[in-house]
Amino acid sequence: MGFLAMLLRLTYMVLGVEPIQKFPPALSPEDEKDAFEKARNGDERARERLIEHNLRLVAHVVRKYYTTAKTPEDLISVGTIGLIKAIDSFNYSNGTRFATYAAKCIQNEILMLFRSQKKLGCEVSLNDTIDIDKDGNPLTYIDIICTEDTIVEDIDKKIKINKALLFIKNHLNERERQILIMRYGLGNTKAYTQREVASILGISRSYVSRIEKSSLEKINNYLSSEG
Repeated sequence: MGFLAMLLRLTYMVLGVEPIQKFPPALSPEDEKDAFEKARNGDERARERLIEHNLRLVAHVVRKYYTTAKTPEDLISVGTIGLIKAIDSFNYSNGTRFATYAAKCIQNEILMLFRSQKKLGCEVSLNDTIDIDKDGNPLTYIDIICTEDTIVEDIDKKIKINKALLFIKNHLNERERQILIMRYGLGNTKAYTQREVASILGISRSYVSRIEKSSLEKINNYLSSEG
């Protein structure tokens, strides 16, 4: 199913024109795990399957905010983006249910949209009600802005750390790798000062400093080139 087609069907679902039940059901735990393993190995069809079988989750989350949004169509777009981010960053081995993780990612993308709209719409009061919770209490823009939710930032940081570790393992020479591991305590080892590293390896502190600086620049250039 193409991306535009997915967005169109999601719009119908949220508006109630097309029932959610017409979308593919959630995968069984076994099929879901198998799809994630294949997707991690570059199988695009497995990745698309994960998206298609979790679109109803996007619809469920979007419906909560749909009637109060300035641009309801944007909620579907960002909700789908949140689902895709969740699929690309989910770690199946940590024991968390994917549906729980994905719902949080979808909701976070929607809240980020509300924040950006708030910055552009100064005529809107921070105390305007945008939703009502299950107990009848109003949810205002100020509630959203004050939410300490950093899941997207945490995901981005985790992805960058994993890329950096792979680069250290596969692209640095033994001396560079050894110095970075000792300096920053990688792999659950103790972190040492430059002077301590120099003493242990029997080299000068200035040499340790040069190797460390050069290695960090290589990592930074690699991450920058990766976008």
